[in-house]
Amino acid sequence: MIERLERAFPEEQAVVLAEVIHDAYNSLVKASDFSELKAIVATLAEAQQRTEQRVGELAEAQQRTEQRLTELAEAQQRTEQRVDELAEAQQRTEQRLAELAEAQQHTEQRLAELAEAQQRTEDRLGRLVTVVEGLALEVGGLSRAASYALENEAYRMLPALLKERLGLELTQRFVRTEINGEEVNLFALARRNGQSVIIVGETKLQLDERRARRAERRRVLDQLERKVEAVRKAYPDQEVVPVLITHYARPAFLQEAQARGVMVFQSFEW
Repeated sequence: MIERLERAFPEEQAVVLAEVIHDAYNSLVKASDFSELKAIVATLAEAQQRTEQRVGELAEAQQRTEQRLTELAEAQQRTEQRVDELAEAQQRTEQRLAELAEAQQHTEQRLAELAEAQQRTEDRLGRLVTVVEGLALEVGGLSRAASYALENEAYRMLPALLKERLGLELTQRFVRTEINGEEVNLFALARRNGQSVIIVGETKLQLDERRARRAERRRVLDQLERKVEAVRKAYPDQEVVPVLITHYARPAFLQEAQARGVMVFQSFEW
């Protein structure tokens, strides 16, 4: 009986059941009781089978749970590693921000220093401009003084040169005047071969080609020509002789002046 029961029950249960059956049999159990016992045994066998199936399912579920826990543990480990990396990155970012803030402070300080230096430079430039303007005024004054000195010298020395070179004899001394809106540096009346002549002159300190290029030479000659035309309008029936007085004129200027009918007198000639 035990061997037969062990086919469906564990050994201990088979032994117990066998003993129970044996005792029941010895006690002359009724057939109905025995049938009921058999039904109980069958129910126990089915319950045992269901229990074993459930235990198998629970074992599989436990295995899946453990696998899931392993995956969660790995994910947690990766998360913690990522958090550590983010913490390090945040620390580096904060350090970089601190460095940038310090650099910005240095930059602002440097800009303030540059602004102060710029202000000092502008102040110095302002003073320099004042000095240069003063020098310009002084140089202009000196230039005008030198020009007036050349004119005064021409007033005294030019009559003899005009008589010697052009046969012109002054009938009225040189003066500075204004005719038809044009300022004339040298204006005088003269006679040549019994004819009345008007002398119109301009003074320039220096007519150096290196300092006065072709455009400048033309400007000087055009300026003299305007003054000559103004005098001709005022004295239409008289000959006008244009002259230029200077300390020194380059050969190129002398050639151009001669081509335009202008006599040039240099101060070293008297």
